Amino acid sequence: MDLDHKQTSFTFEMDNFSEKESVIRTQNFLSGGCEWYVKVHPKGDHIDDHLSMYLCVADPESLRFGWKRRAAFSIALLNQSGQELYRKDEPFDQLFCAEISQMGWPKALPLEKLHEKGFLENNKLILNVQVKVAQVDDEGSVTGNEMLYVNGFQVLCSQVTSVSWIFVEHPNVAVHFKPKNQLLKTAYMNILLGLIETLKKPLHSITDTELNNAQSDFIELTEAGFNLDWLKIKLDEVCIERKTANADGSRVQELIKLIKNLKVELNQEQILSLEHTVSNLKDEHNKNNIVKTL
Repeated sequence: MDLDHKQTSFTFEMDNFSEKESVIRTQNFLSGGCEWYVKVHPKGDHIDDHLSMYLCVADPESLRFGWKRRAAFSIALLNQSGQELYRKDEPFDQLFCAEISQMGWPKALPLEKLHEKGFLENNKLILNVQVKVAQVDDEGSVTGNEMLYVNGFQVLCSQVTSVSWIFVEHPNVAVHFKPKNQLLKTAYMNILLGLIETLKKPLHSITDTELNNAQSDFIELTEAGFNLDWLKIKLDEVCIERKTANADGSRVQELIKLIKNLKVELNQEQILSLEHTVSNLKDEHNKNNIVKTL
């Protein structure tokens, strides 16, 4: 059901923040007729040097099968005077469902910056979350074909984790990306995901055709504006390994041929040696017979 809910805003305080090690979650709050909460990882969510923050659907296991939510949201860090110091935004409507019940930023803010003056006055973290719910479906079916936005790219629900990983590990990957058309952006992202999957495969399972296509895809992606220096390293490694493997394979074939030839030569030598030995034995036998006759 499409909705036109107003944006709601909630502020939360977290005391003794620098002493916290485990995940902190806020109280549940209501927005768009749905319950939400914010989850914060003080030491990072599998990332040691960043603060991680997520907007989460409350008690998703209690919702009916096929539930969905679409919402745009932001989380800001404030000082004790209520002044905004830092903000992370998801301005496009994001899809929340049973498969994806939280959205946010694993690398929300470097911990080094967090400890600068102002962010943790009196060792207290103050955050403000704003949520605007656009759609609520309490039941239905999730096909995996639902589209949602990740850093401005519209991708399949099933691709969210992979695309999110790209932007977490390489935040500048699309800073200079040129196409503005959303269909083109989706097409290029699919090419990038396919290239990554190809380069993840074991070397022996990558065909020459796949490797040639990977090189062509890389050129096309970089010409479109993607910053793929990190992927070029992997592509170069695969190409070098393939050339080395092919060279080694050629040398192996040459050695096999050489060994076969040597075997033939050795057999012929052995035959000649045997014939020579037989001839000597015959001569000695004849000499012995002559001596006996005398």
